[in-house]
Amino acid sequence: MKTIKWSAVVIALSLCFVACGQTTSQSKKTASKTNSTENHHPKNQQTMDYSKISNETVTKALKAWQNGEKETFLSYFVANPEMTDDGNPRDFQKFVEEACGHEKFLEIDTVKDDGKSIYGKFEAGQWGTFRVYFKFHLNADGKFDRLDIGQTNK
Repeated sequence: MKTIKWSAVVIALSLCFVACGQTTSQSKKTASKTNSTENHHPKNQQTMDYSKISNETVTKALKAWQNGEKETFLSYFVANPEMTDDGNPRDFQKFVEEACGHEKFLEIDTVKDDGKSIYGKFEAGQWGTFRVYFKFHLNADGKFDRLDIGQTNK
């Protein structure tokens, strides 16, 4: 009778250790996945080099874009700015609503037109990562009245 009791205890403890090991292993996988996600795209981490951009208004607008601050980004534009995407007219408000906070520059390669044209590697969510340009057009009042975006081979 003692042999049966001890066997049952040994089996129960073995199952407990196996179950605990699986839980710990799964917890480590989950923690590892969470940490790798956080390290890949930590919120509010600024690694972008804005020093290439000589236009202060473009720098501020781009920082707002990168941080997903839609209202701040929009504040640098006139009420209804024109927009093109690869040369085709696009609804500016809809673009900002859909992309700001989800799509961003990963790096800036080139800046032209007195700091108003930005070229670089861009992460566009479901569309992937590729080189793009953002060309900001300033009006006489210091607001952007047009934004041209598109893919580039540079």
